[in-house]
Amino acid sequence: MAEDTTSNKSRIPWDKEIEISIDALASKIQETFSHPKRNNFCETQPVGQFNDLGDTSLPEGPIQQPTPLSDVKQEPYNLPAAYELVTCDLDSEEVCSEVYTLLTNHYIETNGSMFKLNYSKEFLRWALRPPGYFRSCHVGLRVKTSRKLVAFVSEIPARIRIRDAVVLVAEPNFLCVHKKLRSRRLTPFMIKEVSRRVRLENIWQSVYTATVLLPEPIASCQYWYRPLNPMKLIDVGFSRLDAWMTMAKYIEFYKLPEHTATPGFRKMEPLDVPAVTRLLRNYLKQFVVAPDFDENEVEHWLLPKKDVMDTYVVESLESHEITDFCSFFTLPSSILASQNHSVVKAAYSYYNVSTKTPLLQLMSDALVVAKKKDFDVFHALDIMRNGTFFQDLKFTRGDVKLHYYLYNYRLKHMLRPSELGLVVFDA
Repeated sequence: MAEDTTSNKSRIPWDKEIEISIDALASKIQETFSHPKRNNFCETQPVGQFNDLGDTSLPEGPIQQPTPLSDVKQEPYNLPAAYELVTCDLDSEEVCSEVYTLLTNHYIETNGSMFKLNYSKEFLRWALRPPGYFRSCHVGLRVKTSRKLVAFVSEIPARIRIRDAVVLVAEPNFLCVHKKLRSRRLTPFMIKEVSRRVRLENIWQSVYTATVLLPEPIASCQYWYRPLNPMKLIDVGFSRLDAWMTMAKYIEFYKLPEHTATPGFRKMEPLDVPAVTRLLRNYLKQFVVAPDFDENEVEHWLLPKKDVMDTYVVESLESHEITDFCSFFTLPSSILASQNHSVVKAAYSYYNVSTKTPLLQLMSDALVVAKKKDFDVFHALDIMRNGTFFQDLKFTRGDVKLHYYLYNYRLKHMLRPSELGLVVFDA
């Protein structure tokens, strides 16, 4: 996602002419991460600062108040004559294919360029078109002569509960510029333009994640993973076999039951949406920061969608009440240097609610069905109650920490992962 920058870019002031959203903050700091004065930019932004820690005199809530919409720049920013801005209509198969191709060829790589996240077209449509989304905030850049799509960025709206306040925020994602154009300062332009469009929708706060430590995270979380196909993970370099462990013992160690253990464990259906919504809303009340889902959003985000989202409920055999559910989304990675395999199929834990079935048993069943669906690995953050099942279900601590940030909103104290009830697609 990052591009080369100059030292002057880290000193951009906060003013009405250059309105930069939270993804700008993430990108700027990642881009200037080795610069000795990299925090100068953060210190000009409406975000919590490291020296704010422990200062109980600072109020919680918005750091800067909204400006009148009439003061927001009404026209797009100027850009080099060779390019033109477009709004990407993901309902169009042709446009969605263009966005998919751009991300496939030019988006972020992981694990020392060994793997590349491979978002499917179905995933992109799901992730970028929630209820109430703004099509105007799917921003593309084309070359005028060839009509080729060479850059893309998006923001979607979300209602987030922060303690007792429900805040409408933007979630930025999928900032991508063609590799050959990364010296032409297109990234700052894309950031400014999508931020301008978000502000025209009267949204002034954002939530995002980053793997780099910036001022100031509201929570820092750890990724854990559970091998489902251990031999393949060893073969492609995702995992390593300890010197004292044989492959046979390694495979046996991660062997899963053939069948789920919970009576009434089944795939979620449309009729389950009201019950799942009640379970989820009641569960999320215990966390300091969590989404404020309604039934339409639960239907969109949790109803099973092939190769995108899997959700399983537990239906009481006696009362037919929905008592529990678990869910995970599909996010494969292309393997860049393997002769035997092309993709690692990864499941990522989403929301899991246990009221009658022990969470350990519920998540064991989730692993069983994920294995049956040919997933190679199951990832989970140590947020919510996830940390309670890692040891018993043989999860391994990953190498990646994920930091959560709020833009233009201050919390007095940093949260423990177990106080966080929000899953953000950390692309």
